[in-house]
Amino acid sequence: MPSNLTHAEMDKVPRPAELLYLLHGDPAELSDALSGLRPADIADALRHLPPDAAARLMAVLPFDLAVPAFDEPELTHHRADIITRMGEEKAAPLIDAMSADQQADLFRELSDTERRKFLKVLEPPTRAALEVLLRYPSDTAGGIMTTEFVSVPTTWTVQQTLDHIAEVGRAKETVYAVYCVDPDREALQHVVSLRDLMVASDRSQPVGALGDQRIPISVRARTDREDVARLISKYNLLAVPVVDDQNHILGIVTVDDVIDAIVREQTEDVHRFGGLEAIDEPYLAISFWGMIRKRAGWLTALFLGEMLTATAMGFFEAEIAKAVVLALFVPLIISSGGNSGSQATSLIIRALALREVKLRDWWRIAARELPSGLTLGVILGLVGVTRIVLWQRIGWYNYGVHWPLVAMTVGLALVGVVTFGSLTGSMLPFVLKKLGFDPASASAPFVATLVDVTGLVIYFSVAAFILGGTLL
Repeated sequence: MPSNLTHAEMDKVPRPAELLYLLHGDPAELSDALSGLRPADIADALRHLPPDAAARLMAVLPFDLAVPAFDEPELTHHRADIITRMGEEKAAPLIDAMSADQQADLFRELSDTERRKFLKVLEPPTRAALEVLLRYPSDTAGGIMTTEFVSVPTTWTVQQTLDHIAEVGRAKETVYAVYCVDPDREALQHVVSLRDLMVASDRSQPVGALGDQRIPISVRARTDREDVARLISKYNLLAVPVVDDQNHILGIVTVDDVIDAIVREQTEDVHRFGGLEAIDEPYLAISFWGMIRKRAGWLTALFLGEMLTATAMGFFEAEIAKAVVLALFVPLIISSGGNSGSQATSLIIRALALREVKLRDWWRIAARELPSGLTLGVILGLVGVTRIVLWQRIGWYNYGVHWPLVAMTVGLALVGVVTFGSLTGSMLPFVLKKLGFDPASASAPFVATLVDVTGLVIYFSVAAFILGGTLL
């Protein structure tokens, strides 16, 4: 076993990562081990190795296999560590051969100092393309597009276009769509599929006369990646061109780029739903203190919010002292409100993300959630009242001589709390979106914390009204 990797480290490394690392010093055996693996398998193996070991393995992989493996999204968040250990000279050819969008992702992971170092050793065309792509945020069309596409003048013939594809196709991310531009202004005019080219009966006709003659679907560089994904899904596209104000093609966003981007977006939203900052690394790869930083802020904020619940409990201390039986139902009341609010929030966040509803629809949502909350509150209220009646009749618990009033208090409080929770949970995403925040920040723990305090106020207000003059 190579001395660079300890036994303890090797025990944590799954196959085929362990196998590849052990064989990296023997070219023949390494070649045999690689023969049955696809680039995605090798990328998965590399990400399970420590960065130093992965860098040594990358240095001995056949170049035609190293490039597609390094291009795989599975290596996101690992590539920067690997290439910094490989060094500029060894890593430069590998970076030059990567697809443009993956190059941009890689350079976003590098520090400013490392970015400048690696930019200097790249080929001028690669450097120029990267400088363009890095202008755009990673959550926009410009941030996930690739500059590797096929474009030809509309005046070219079908045969000229096919010959051009045969010449440059290997260097392009996709050749399934050919973008036809005005020969003078170079503005996008038309999109022709590879199928249209292949089945054309007259290969001397201009490509501008083939296929669908409607205005091509395109997006701007600053278009949100979620909007790009919806567009690709709606029109069943393999790629969509990204254009500037003059309709010049800047790049294309392919369906696989959109899938990768949406996976990241959904991961961020799921993390926010759980009440923590988005984690941009695999769970087992993030450091201990990195995990603490991601979780501590939200937990502290939620804890401070829950302090209001304790304050509210203190405010009603006299009522609780007079009627201790009321304290039995506090967890039931506040959890029901939090649950109904979390349900409503999840439904509205999804609807906003899918553009099923817009900001101007808030009143329609309120008009829908109010009766829904009332109905759900009545259902839970009846369940709560039934539970108190059964326990009292069977003799499992004695709620006192005024137990019918206690049951009525719990039932009505549940109606009020669940209704308020549903309405609040449905409106909070609209408020956050209006203020410019991500609606996903209205996480379930956040909504539950907000409804807890108001739930106590509703509960004890109902108790004071019903039980006044008896228990209170």
